[in-house]
Amino acid sequence: MAKTETPQKLRLRIKSYDHKLIDNSARQIIEAAERNDAVVVGPIPLPTEIKRYTVNRSTFIDKDSREQFELRVHKRLVEIANPSQKIIESLSNLNLPAGVDIEIKMV
Repeated sequence: MAKTETPQKLRLRIKSYDHKLIDNSARQIIEAAERNDAVVVGPIPLPTEIKRYTVNRSTFIDKDSREQFELRVHKRLVEIANPSQKIIESLSNLNLPAGVDIEIKMV
């Protein structure tokens, strides 16, 4: 029973350091999918990944004086049910900002 139909779901994982940028990109993706009559679930906010770094301020003395930095990676999940070739083409033609990473998976 091998199916040669289109995949059941298209799962998009969107990552960015800026939460405003990721929300605008998710809205653009959803609008592009809905223009082509797609059933869209999301955007679902995934847990923010926080990477913390502690660095000594001085190179040699003063171990007690340190600086702390953090890097936040915001993530969103958008699912498109029964995507057609037209929807996939419109998503690939989207012009998204430079700080946004999209991972597309067929589920």
